[in-house]
Amino acid sequence: MMNNYPFGSSSPKSFNAYSKGDFDIESGTVKRTKRARNSWFYPVRMIKSLADTLHYYYMSHPFLVFFVSLAFGVTILIVLSLNEHHYWMLKNYGKLDDGFGNYYPYVKLKNLVVVATHSVYTSTSCGEVDKEDSWFLESYQKNPGQAATFLSHIKGGVENAAQDDAALLFEAQNYWTVAESEGWFGKEESVKWRALTEEHARDKRFANLHRTAIGFPESRFFYTGTPAPSTSKEAALKGEALVRAQFQQDPFGCMGSLKKKVGRDPFHRSIPYPSGCPEIEGLFRYCGIVPFEGSLPWA
Repeated sequence: MMNNYPFGSSSPKSFNAYSKGDFDIESGTVKRTKRARNSWFYPVRMIKSLADTLHYYYMSHPFLVFFVSLAFGVTILIVLSLNEHHYWMLKNYGKLDDGFGNYYPYVKLKNLVVVATHSVYTSTSCGEVDKEDSWFLESYQKNPGQAATFLSHIKGGVENAAQDDAALLFEAQNYWTVAESEGWFGKEESVKWRALTEEHARDKRFANLHRTAIGFPESRFFYTGTPAPSTSKEAALKGEALVRAQFQQDPFGCMGSLKKKVGRDPFHRSIPYPSGCPEIEGLFRYCGIVPFEGSLPWA
């Protein structure tokens, strides 16, 4: 006798002949449907797995984990410190920019005071700047009173810059250090902030020879000398006579015996020119016996 069951809740349950999934007729197997991973639960499992791994290594190699963690922490502190230093440096530059405009601290400086360096200060104490044995001297410079000449030269550069509020002071690092030790000769507030150093100069002794080579207008160039001891003046003239003759034949110091100056890098740092001053890149790359004829900002 056939029972007739109405459709609805009282209907007999259907019988699944095959397991849940996609049945492959050819192979006779059931392909299980992959469950979608819970998007929020998966990262939690990853973190727990990482924590378990770290705990395992800590229990197995506690000292190794300690030193690795310490190194990681120190690295983070260094990175944060550098970022903080960079932030404060930019903030301080911002303070310097106030009143100058264009966000550049030297925008109003139109003139340049160059202090030609004649020696290198070698003493570890800045209290001996007036002693000859505190300086590296050439044979023709080893005369009484020579150190006092250097000090007078440094002071003269500071005073010249102090007299011109639109001037930038340019000197070697050791001259800058001596000026700092002498309190900038009473001109610190007005001069120190606009005093820069140059460590890659090849020669600055011959005013007219160098000025002519770079085409700087004579009407805008002024030379201020410092008195030299009578005992050293004659020796200095003889000592520089040979170099003067070399520059007369090779105005840019890029040929012959002067070529060695091109690669001068006493502190083993990369020479920043010409990439550091693209406005006169052509001048930096030029080598010849006649004046440079390209475009120059002061021409």
